[in-house]
Amino acid sequence: MLTFEEHGTGRPVLLLHGGGGPQTVAPFGVRLAVELPAHVVVPTHPGFGGTPRPDDLTTIAGLATSYADLLDRLDLEDVLVIGNSIGGWIAAELALLNSPRVTSLVIVDGVGLQVPGHPVADFFSLTFPELAELSYYNPDTFRIDPTQLPPAAQAQLAGNRAALAVYTATMEDPTLQARLAAITIPTTVIWGDSDRIGDPTYGRAYADAIPNATFELLDNTGHLPQLESPDLLLASLSLRISAKDRR
Repeated sequence: MLTFEEHGTGRPVLLLHGGGGPQTVAPFGVRLAVELPAHVVVPTHPGFGGTPRPDDLTTIAGLATSYADLLDRLDLEDVLVIGNSIGGWIAAELALLNSPRVTSLVIVDGVGLQVPGHPVADFFSLTFPELAELSYYNPDTFRIDPTQLPPAAQAQLAGNRAALAVYTATMEDPTLQARLAAITIPTTVIWGDSDRIGDPTYGRAYADAIPNATFELLDNTGHLPQLESPDLLLASLSLRISAKDRR
């Protein structure tokens, strides 16, 4: 059973978090619901945030199928899917399932591609300070020392990392780039100009692989715009929902 939160009313938005866990998108989801406005669904990938993970759920594609099933269960239509980091990869796989419920896609600093000369940073070899250095334009604002966190928070971080390792041992799928050509819905790829997890060239490769996708670069922003530059990201996303969608 998937764990998720819902906020607001309006056009349905499925907001998918990255490897940092649901807390990396939760506050932005609340703001998105209020300011667009929108009906924002924010799931927790099974295994993250202390949630259980079924033994047979082990892949990014499996997560995408789970979210397609969730949209069916909630009977949502005209859904905008937004994904950050591995959430962007899941969002792309969800778009490739051709669910009629999903009508537009936004990938925010996604991973999953294999771009020669521009590899995704090796998440599992990095310490938390090193991750902050690569993830933010201004990393000093976001550094954490896990040893100073309460035991429950430390356990949750360890659980998130373990779940991520199950879903993807690396941040790259060599088959993804070619398969993205089958995406037919309107797609926007949004990237932080200071992202060093996957650099802007990597982001442009994402957009180039999807027919008719648009690419937008956010100034002074790293891998997690929803945390570092929420105003810029919200302004960009507001353009994806027309006046007729604000119901």
